[in-house]
Amino acid sequence: MSEQQARPGRSGQPKPSARRKARSYAMQALYAWQMADLPIHELVAQFLVDNDFSKVDEVYFRELVSGVPGNLDVIDNHLGDVLDRPLKELDPVELAILRLGVYELTQRLDVPYRVVINEGIELAKTFGATDGHKYVNGILDKLAPRLRSVEFNAPRRG
Repeated sequence: MSEQQARPGRSGQPKPSARRKARSYAMQALYAWQMADLPIHELVAQFLVDNDFSKVDEVYFRELVSGVPGNLDVIDNHLGDVLDRPLKELDPVELAILRLGVYELTQRLDVPYRVVINEGIELAKTFGATDGHKYVNGILDKLAPRLRSVEFNAPRRG
């Protein structure tokens, strides 16, 4: 394991806090990509140099930052189905968070949809406008049953 990767938990999976930090950095990188249209590899390199990744799931960060632009048409089509306005009218922070959330809902089935929604809300509370978290919650809540129908309709345990 490289020094750049977060130490895994007992199960061999990265710690949730390492994933949370990866999402936070990924959202910031995606925001920068949306605003400046820099090449992804340059953004990744910049974030790795400018930030302490010792407690970050670097592999997940890299996947998110490359996965969103790599699936942008699919992601934006899903968003377009539920948005109340055109993508270009969204707050850029909320757009980055929503794209990240849709990527996880469609590509990372190992992450429960409730976790995806909660992480999006937390990112919006930290980086978004005053009530941005409510908008992010509403959009991801509309998409979860569509994108995760099996998981969404499964009986809850516990």
